[in-house]
Amino acid sequence: MTNFALVRKTVNEQFVIEFGLHLRKIRMEKNISMQTLAYMVNVEYSQISRIEHGKINTSLSMVYELALALEIEVKELFDFSF
Repeated sequence: MTNFALVRKTVNEQFVIEFGLHLRKIRMEKNISMQTLAYMVNVEYSQISRIEHGKINTSLSMVYELALALEIEVKELFDFSF
């Protein structure tokens, strides 16, 4: 793996972690549990946990579903400093 590829992978991983932290912040501000959010988007609780902990890089369609469930615009899920 080249240095560029390694740096890019590290940056991508950090972005996924920051996205998850931001999702958690929004969810908590709305006083919604992980279990409730999982139910609202029709996924297992563990998937929400993995997204919030930056363990998985979620799909755009899931981002859309999360925004709908949280009653926010999709762009708000990406409104964080990185």
